[in-house]
Amino acid sequence: MHVCSHICSIVLVATLSILTWDTAIAGWIDPDTPEEERFTQPFTVIPGPIPKTDEKNKKKVGSNRTKHHWTPAPTISPVPSNSPTTVPSAYPTSTPGTYELVFSEEFNVPHRTFEDGSDPKWTALEKNDYTNDALHYYAAANAVTDENGRLVITTEAVDTEVVGFNDMKQKKERVTKHFRSAMLQTWNKFCFTGGIIEAKVQLPGNPNIGGLWPAFWLLGNLARHTYVGSSEHIWPFSSNVCTERSFESQHISACSEVAHFGLFKGMGRGSPEIDIFEAQPGSIKANTGPFLRSPVGQPFASASFQVAPGRPTMRPGPTYWPGPGQWYSGLVGGKNTSLNINFYGSYNHFVGDPHPEKSDYWSDAISFNRQLEPRHFNSSHVYRLEWDVPTDEKDGYLHWFLDGELVLAINGTGIRHAGTGAEISTEPSYILMNTAVSSQWGFPLECPDNCKCKQYDCHSNDYAQRCGFPDGFCEMMTQRDSPQYKIDWVRVYQDPNKPEQKVGCSTPERPTRRYIEAHEKLYKTENDERPLKPIQVGRGACDPRAEGILPESCGGEERGTCTKGKVCECKKGWVGPHCMAADGFDDIVWDQPDKLSDVGFVPPSFIATGLIIGLSILALTLVVTMRWRRQLEGWKPIPDVPQ
Repeated sequence: MHVCSHICSIVLVATLSILTWDTAIAGWIDPDTPEEERFTQPFTVIPGPIPKTDEKNKKKVGSNRTKHHWTPAPTISPVPSNSPTTVPSAYPTSTPGTYELVFSEEFNVPHRTFEDGSDPKWTALEKNDYTNDALHYYAAANAVTDENGRLVITTEAVDTEVVGFNDMKQKKERVTKHFRSAMLQTWNKFCFTGGIIEAKVQLPGNPNIGGLWPAFWLLGNLARHTYVGSSEHIWPFSSNVCTERSFESQHISACSEVAHFGLFKGMGRGSPEIDIFEAQPGSIKANTGPFLRSPVGQPFASASFQVAPGRPTMRPGPTYWPGPGQWYSGLVGGKNTSLNINFYGSYNHFVGDPHPEKSDYWSDAISFNRQLEPRHFNSSHVYRLEWDVPTDEKDGYLHWFLDGELVLAINGTGIRHAGTGAEISTEPSYILMNTAVSSQWGFPLECPDNCKCKQYDCHSNDYAQRCGFPDGFCEMMTQRDSPQYKIDWVRVYQDPNKPEQKVGCSTPERPTRRYIEAHEKLYKTENDERPLKPIQVGRGACDPRAEGILPESCGGEERGTCTKGKVCECKKGWVGPHCMAADGFDDIVWDQPDKLSDVGFVPPSFIATGLIIGLSILALTLVVTMRWRRQLEGWKPIPDVPQ
């Protein structure tokens, strides 16, 4: 057995070396990202009032800091950065240090599309949206890259007939959606925990006409947005505290004494939401109408942390400022901002729950609105989030910025002292970018006279189907050029000296893979074989005579070639049907696919050493084969077609 140990160790080292060699090729960084943009530093925030700890707070649930353990990365970055302070301040402001680029998307290649299976980073949904009284259908074709190096999400007044299962009503139905838009997600592809994310974008539509809902946001990987079943009693929990309420309302709570699906017993899990911005255009000014008590009116961008458990009692009422002890302390707003007093959160009730009096729960929206101007709709601006993850020594923070100016700073200590058991997110989170159309966002709060606000169709001549829209909305949506949300780039940075900051959708501290695999039906529609299709590498139709960076030319000479069989064959590092996307994958795969021992198989002790060595060599051979096959995944030689 000693011989086997030595040989098997050599085989294992060789295998890991091959894995490391392969993953070092690409990672998630776009090759078009300029060198000078590969590092950044956190901005400085002036602290707000430090939450006080008194005897009353000490008795509250969650007032004591939750224990965390973070696994360091197996490799150390060659780029030095300053170590975090060993004694954290009561208000953990941004600390100096060099953050390294870990993900970038420049969108420089024109004519890219993002339908399922065509891109390693993004998935453009092709499905109905049943959430938030949505009036739109998400179509993959409404998200493409243009000649100017931008992702363009187009929202248009176009009908889509939908036959499918309504997750909210729990029944199959046929509906017609009169608007079509797009949503891109990196769900279960690229996720990150902590760091800095920013994007340069131009908002869609007219700043003075309400009705559009563009957003740039993060969601914990355990919930997939628009797939309602995946989020019930999961969204937006960020709590590792066991209470009577969390036992009933939080699907994966810290009360669990049994570990399933690779999760840990005694650890609460969920899918908190961080809205880097949700923009609401419109003409209602500050100190008027629904913004009567607010110094910020339309148009505005809302920066929010949506989290559960929320405050069950002593909550402020919508449109009213919080009274003493009714809301979170340690919040700091920037210039031209205000606490979002119109929305403090949601009461979550799910049809079919046997004991709603126990399982219903509040989620809180800790949110500030930033006043916008026409320039934010007419040119591109940078929206930024800095996310510091809680550890045993600190409570973390969330800081939002617009063009380098502070929008909101949330102190994690203030959330902990609120006593709900919630904390700043520690969940691996994915990126979402979309434009929605919803009667809940920017539409009249009260229906006009003789209008029931039940149907919304800009192409109808029926007053009942047009009367509920914001003024000017249908005129904007039916003109020749539909509103377009334009994204120049998206970038994510992390500090290599902070082990709590990681890339990956399933990490050692917060695994998700086995849970998602075991509940696969919650993350796909009834027509899907699996939640995500494998990434196609080549085989798209092409024209050997085509030139330039086009799908027909397989992305040009740098990316692929068009065979005599008139299908694309991708070059190394490029994927998609027409070789238009740079490959991308995690540099470190924290959660490897299951082994036989993971499902309870233990080989008998009498197996010969030679058999073990043979199996080890076979495993190495398979790994080498799979590593090389990765570059040619899905590629098959195409026979020449007679001319």
